[in-house]
Amino acid sequence: MSYLCGKSIHVKIVNMNEENILIQAGLSEEQSLAYQSLLDKGPQRASDLAKWTGIKRGLIYKVLEQLESMGLVSKNGGVGTVAIFSPAHPSLLLSNIERKEKEIALTKEMLVSSIGSLSSKFNLITGKPNVQFFEGEEGVKKVLDDTLNVPKYTEIYTYADLEAILKYIPNINQVYSDRREKLGIKKKGLLLDSPKVRELIKSYHTETTDTKLIQYNVSEFETIMQIYENKISYITLKENSMIGVIIEDPFIYKMHKNIFEHLWNITPSL
Repeated sequence: MSYLCGKSIHVKIVNMNEENILIQAGLSEEQSLAYQSLLDKGPQRASDLAKWTGIKRGLIYKVLEQLESMGLVSKNGGVGTVAIFSPAHPSLLLSNIERKEKEIALTKEMLVSSIGSLSSKFNLITGKPNVQFFEGEEGVKKVLDDTLNVPKYTEIYTYADLEAILKYIPNINQVYSDRREKLGIKKKGLLLDSPKVRELIKSYHTETTDTKLIQYNVSEFETIMQIYENKISYITLKENSMIGVIIEDPFIYKMHKNIFEHLWNITPSL
């Protein structure tokens, strides 16, 4: 007798573990009880299932409908007959988990792409500068593309090393510049002077880009800085180590905007 009691307790513990596993797999407590009961006792009527599980009769139909929509339960029986509910193979739980993993991965990807703008809104209402950091060519694209979200007729200010741009990111820059021109977004650029740059700017998106050349005591600085819509962005064009940073702060923006406009006004046109 004691052996039977011990065996009964052991079965209960196993069932409890199975129920927890089913819950961890995404089932509610009621769904887990109903599905496990179908596995233990085979196909059943809803009324019998309600008795075995202790789930109220009014709720058991809803639970079975949910399990059916998940593909874990099938219903047999036509009009005028009592429906019999049967369990599907438990391997479908793995399929459901894999599907949810894909959905979560997609949601994460979407959140990552929008976390910057969401953070910007939060930081603006709390008065904190928003800083976003990006790496690699994909990061460079994101930093450049952010400037294309400015309102129509907004003008972007930029300092740029055009030779470095055409050396390291010619295709990315071409796509970006074509999109900017199509959107009609204008830009003023202070570019590092060189004979090659002077030749390049003769046909460099002249309808939307106004350029002036400035002298530096270096042959190249491999950097882009853009000033736009309360933001400052930086891109470092170094082979195998490209980085981009976007800083959103109205005070930093105004300071750089004023400095750029001063330099623009004192720099002679070509």
